[in-house]
Amino acid sequence: MAARLRTRHQDDVRLKIQASTLVNRLMGHIDGSIQLAPTQLTAIKILLDKSLPNLSDVKMDTGIQGITFNLNVPQEEVK
Repeated sequence: MAARLRTRHQDDVRLKIQASTLVNRLMGHIDGSIQLAPTQLTAIKILLDKSLPNLSDVKMDTGIQGITFNLNVPQEEVK
């Protein structure tokens, strides 16, 4: 088997699958098809905060030249 060119690819895919699973469970809870305890909701929130970037640090500047978005992302998440 040939060596992988991008060794982190598998880890990135695994994180995306885990995040989408958590989002799907939350959507099921919103739809009413799944009952989640408050502790489960808190755990899902903590895990999503760790796996997805927080967009609360978004700054929008508008002016004559157009709109500029500045997104502050921790350096470890920048690829």
